[in-house]
Amino acid sequence: MPADFLADFERQFETLRERAERVVDVVRGSTVELVEYDPAAHGPLVEFDGLDGYEEVDRYWVHAPYAFVYVGHDADNDEYRYHVVEPGLDDFERDLLETLYDDIRDALIYDAEYEPDDPEAVLKRQMKRLIEEYGIDVDPNAFYRLFYYLHRTFEGFEKLDPVMRDPHIEDISCDGYEVPLFVYHDQYTDVETNVSYEQEELDGFVVRLAQQSGRHISIGDPVTETTLPDGSRAELALGEEVTPRGSAFTIRKYSEDPFTPATLVDYNTFDLDQMAYLWLAIESNKSLLFAGGTASGKTTSMNAISMFVPPRSKVLTIEDTRELTLFHENWLSSVTRESIGEGEDITMYDLLRSALRHRPEYIIVGEVRGDEAMTLFQAMNTGHTTYSTMHADSVQTVINRLENEPINVPRAMIQSLDVLCVQTLTHVGGERVRRNRVIAEIEGIDQRTGDLDYSTAFEWNPGNDDFEQRDSVVLDEIRDERGWSRGELLRELRNRKRVLQYLTQKDVTDYRQFTAVVNEYYANPERVVERVRSELEEDVVVNAPGVGE
Repeated sequence: MPADFLADFERQFETLRERAERVVDVVRGSTVELVEYDPAAHGPLVEFDGLDGYEEVDRYWVHAPYAFVYVGHDADNDEYRYHVVEPGLDDFERDLLETLYDDIRDALIYDAEYEPDDPEAVLKRQMKRLIEEYGIDVDPNAFYRLFYYLHRTFEGFEKLDPVMRDPHIEDISCDGYEVPLFVYHDQYTDVETNVSYEQEELDGFVVRLAQQSGRHISIGDPVTETTLPDGSRAELALGEEVTPRGSAFTIRKYSEDPFTPATLVDYNTFDLDQMAYLWLAIESNKSLLFAGGTASGKTTSMNAISMFVPPRSKVLTIEDTRELTLFHENWLSSVTRESIGEGEDITMYDLLRSALRHRPEYIIVGEVRGDEAMTLFQAMNTGHTTYSTMHADSVQTVINRLENEPINVPRAMIQSLDVLCVQTLTHVGGERVRRNRVIAEIEGIDQRTGDLDYSTAFEWNPGNDDFEQRDSVVLDEIRDERGWSRGELLRELRNRKRVLQYLTQKDVTDYRQFTAVVNEYYANPERVVERVRSELEEDVVVNAPGVGE
């Protein structure tokens, strides 16, 4: 009998024997011991030796102990590579994962003991039950590698989950089928990744993102903008109708907790003088507009300074996509809605008209682009304090956009805007940073020329990376409104600056804690200032804002 025939017969016999053993195991069942993962006892879940041609410059966990990020540098081409490292699976484990996914998906829906506050426990329990029914012996290391992939599918963002968990990533761009994703890293800027999608996989993922956010997307209506469940902002495109390279998405990540004014001071986006000025302006019901280019930090800054709103004031926010987070009890949030089937769209203009009937003291509009701007300025002219953002890179550009198509706000109405902050995304010492370029004050219409007059209260100096302060019409108005002397105005600004310095030095990044201190200041400023003064270092001299003494 030929040797090749015998070898082939033996392989087939071994395969049949393994299958028979598997059937016996399934009938008999197995026992999976559900224990907490211990790297010392169970071994590492991920292993990675680096990329050929790249020198490792960074490595950090994004979902310990399951996934980490490797950043390599190619010196020849002077480029970085962002590489996601996840647990490896062999062929049998990949087949088992697909089977588990199909069975667990149904089981989770009907799990009578489902615990929404502890989805990981539910998933582990269902995995244990099914694997035992399959009659498969799985060690703890393999169990947790399988658990990771199921968890990122049911509770995360599937293949994108590690990138979404990375706090260093600000933007994620997918440009089509089988095209590597690019990310904007806060240290390495725009970097190519090892993550990409096949056609069916990407189409399904884009549809899932839209559905999870309550939006509709289809081949007939292939583009939508939405806010993801974690608060990130996403622009989605399905198919090849409008994006010829295939389905695409761009995600602008936002932290779960918003930046506080102390964080913006720490980043030198604003300085203490500017922030004390804005605090007093907000309490005094001055209307503000934040302008800047894409990713200049407009919305972040507006969200931060809203923490200065007095605690019992009624605040109403209006947005296309949910981005604003206020720690404010008397806050009504509203978001636009696209029509689904019958019914009409609910636009920002509709929401703004409705907002005026709620008698809010402060109205915050996510961004003005068209008809809603007219209503916003009408609200300003009728005594409502309003904040908003718009795309423009200078004070004059803001005025031009407001006065012309498609916004068309009459010049006489623009006079009701008190403060205009223009922000920029720029470079300082080779580092990409955000700076508040100018704080301008709208003074009215020049009777001689008919042009809109404005003055500069603060201006960023790129050479020294600091801020210059000038005379302020708004501060003079506040002083007159409150009947303060110049010395009382300076003392009030100095006190607020001292409180902000304290919050910055203490690294108060939690917006709840920051707002609590601000609210306490409104209730008893003397007590707060005394406590802050006693806790600040004695050798720190806080100068009065440069409005002159």
